[in-house]
Amino acid sequence: MANAITGSVAGELAAKNVTGMAATGVGSAEEVVCYSPMMVTTYGIWQGVSPLEFSLPLFILQTAIIVGTTRLLVILLKPFRQPRVIAEILAGVILGPSLMGQVGTWAATVFPLRSLLTLETVAHVGLLYFLFLVGLEMDVNVIKRSGKKAMIIAVAGMALPFCIGTATSFIFRHQVSKNVHQASFLLFLGVALSVTAFPVLARILAEIKLLNSDLGKIAMSAAIVNDMCAWILLALAIAISEVDSTPFSSLWVLLSGATFVLACFYVVRPAMWWLVRRVPEGETISDVQITLILTGVMIAGVCTDAIGIHSVFGAFVYGLVIPSGELGVVLIEKMEDFVTGLLLPLFFAISGLRTNLTRVRDPTTVGLLVLVFVMASCAKIMGTILIAISYAMTFRDGVALGFLMNTRGLVEMIVLNIGRDKQVLDDESFAVMVLVSVAMTALVTPVVTTVYRPARRLVGYKRRNLQRSKHDAELRMLACVHTTRNVPSIISLLELSNPSKRSPIFIYALHLVELTGRASNMLAAGNQGASEHIFNAFENYEESVGGVSVQALTAVSPYQTMHEDVSVLAEDKHVSLIVLPFHKQQTVDGGMEPINPNLRGFNESLLDAAPCSVGILVDRGLSAATARMASVHHIALLFFGGPDDREGLAYAWRLVDNPGVCLTIIRFIPPGYTAPPPAATMAPPAVSGSRAITIVPDIPKTERQMDEEYLNEFRSRNVGNEAILYAEQVVANSEETMAAIRNLDNAHGLYIVGRQPGDASSPLTSALTEWMESPELGPIGDLLASSEFSKMVSVLVMQQYVISAAAPAGLAPVVAVQAEDPVRQYLSNANQRSPMASGGRALF
Repeated sequence: MANAITGSVAGELAAKNVTGMAATGVGSAEEVVCYSPMMVTTYGIWQGVSPLEFSLPLFILQTAIIVGTTRLLVILLKPFRQPRVIAEILAGVILGPSLMGQVGTWAATVFPLRSLLTLETVAHVGLLYFLFLVGLEMDVNVIKRSGKKAMIIAVAGMALPFCIGTATSFIFRHQVSKNVHQASFLLFLGVALSVTAFPVLARILAEIKLLNSDLGKIAMSAAIVNDMCAWILLALAIAISEVDSTPFSSLWVLLSGATFVLACFYVVRPAMWWLVRRVPEGETISDVQITLILTGVMIAGVCTDAIGIHSVFGAFVYGLVIPSGELGVVLIEKMEDFVTGLLLPLFFAISGLRTNLTRVRDPTTVGLLVLVFVMASCAKIMGTILIAISYAMTFRDGVALGFLMNTRGLVEMIVLNIGRDKQVLDDESFAVMVLVSVAMTALVTPVVTTVYRPARRLVGYKRRNLQRSKHDAELRMLACVHTTRNVPSIISLLELSNPSKRSPIFIYALHLVELTGRASNMLAAGNQGASEHIFNAFENYEESVGGVSVQALTAVSPYQTMHEDVSVLAEDKHVSLIVLPFHKQQTVDGGMEPINPNLRGFNESLLDAAPCSVGILVDRGLSAATARMASVHHIALLFFGGPDDREGLAYAWRLVDNPGVCLTIIRFIPPGYTAPPPAATMAPPAVSGSRAITIVPDIPKTERQMDEEYLNEFRSRNVGNEAILYAEQVVANSEETMAAIRNLDNAHGLYIVGRQPGDASSPLTSALTEWMESPELGPIGDLLASSEFSKMVSVLVMQQYVISAAAPAGLAPVVAVQAEDPVRQYLSNANQRSPMASGGRALF
């Protein structure tokens, strides 16, 4: 191909007289070297010279067009939930000779043949570093931990399509392939048909919410094993594909490749660990060291290229031996945006530019290639289904897993491009295989989302809020953590919650990682990096305190749909309370600054969709205050009434069992407030000798009645507790409410308030609602979180989950059994009454 390009360049540039020419004598022969100089300052459009006649400006224009077209297709395909690799390949097909290339002016001006050498060179440099990133993303230990199931699925999902694909290709080898390298053709085709694109699969699983499911974990583990085997087979295919290769030389290539791999694992990897251990704790690796490591990518590529294996194999193995902890994350963050966003689309565009559909003329060849591809795919799916059924998986799960293992993309494009460069695949076979691969990958997401239906157990637990639970019963809490900075305040809140063997706390620590399409956040979601520190902190707390059980989890999802993952997890784990960190963090001077603008939208979405109560924690030194006031912790509850305030009181009730907590309850009431009479439940009349069951609804209670009942119950159960102070504050309007809150003692380290205090139209808070900066905190929480109130007070804003939207009071019908004994009948009514209907417990 290089000779063809050189000849074309010579012909075009000699005709246009814009090249420099040099004649050199080599022996008795004379060589003419043609080159296209780059744009320099002496040239310009004002000199009458087109900048597109020079290499650099033409390359810049091509890159801009390719990246822009790719991004546009990504946006267009996003509603169909298609991976980005499809948009990148289609961009090349659209810009290449199949579509836009049919326009003569476009092909000659924007993508002339003389420019492809520069474009391919830069694209392969980007591919080199992307394969280095893929190696960094992989964890070699996953293969050891994947277990027998993932290993068997990977082997069956690769061996069956490889054998069937090569066997079918061998039968039709004369119709499918027109070159003389039949053995190489079969091997390349077998690798291309059996490979699973690990990076593309990870992205698909994350987008369809299956990355953390059992199916997703099996698919990821099997894909890693599959990928490793594919690289070994690719190295073997390259070794025997050389035109002048002999069995002896191919053997030397394989032995040299094995030596290179061993050297990377036993020489380079220990050196990297030594480098990591030399970095002082709390500091990052220096720029000089990062530069040396990135230079090693080039050296590894040169070594494998000199051996006779493609340079991308060396970059991949080199990335595989780099420790995937903090060093791996730093390397990926420094280069991934540039490599995956700018350079990698060039490689896929080259694949598309090489895909010339006008060369596809023989229907027999097309039909047989499609047949080979379909048979290999069916073999992989059927093999995966059989293995899945043998491990007691359902048929639907087996089909979904089979299609997931059929994910194509990066590795297959590399195999096909190398096969074309080695003249193993002709233009027609290459074009057909590229299009069929794109079609198969496009089918993965819709088929999996249609077929896979995870068994969701019927969730009917009653403890969806704290008011329905006993104050000393077990508490299931889901704590969402975005960064390591959120951990100390969550642990301090757990300490105040008084966990014990009598009233244990089951805490699900969920590390939320944003899915951005980058490998770095996928790496951070593993066992290394920030997740490891977060999990260790909770596990250390579990070991040091009795009555706490911790389960650490990770969710990788876009912020736009992250609340769905949290809601599903909360419902599956029968959680009563979800604790969220506020979207702002405290600065050194005491102010509040946003951490991530997307966190606010996530909190608001979860408040609307949560299947249980939610608490938003505004941390302003809660952990420091807890450590500073180790003997006594002063907590204040501001009570205006309503479900959210009652939920705050229910949580405060748990806190007062802690001997080191002093609770102050301040109830805000309007002037002339009188307590409503308690609601009475009417028992049905007794009918002698009757055993009929009658549904008798409770008499609806007002919010005031439920507030009074719950407060009276709290006070009666805590009579004589000197750690509790109850006070009533009479206020007539929002101004007096604000003044009363501002006059509160700043000795309290934590304030507990409801998100919606009392009635929304109440004059006590109505004016405050109009000035809220953070609606997710409510009017009172927003006031307490402002720097005008205090710079030292932490705030916990509670929102109660209302069981029935149609009945705000949470009323439920009472099943009454008409027995002969009226007293027994009445007790049955009282026992069957919904706890929420009587504010948690019946006092009267």
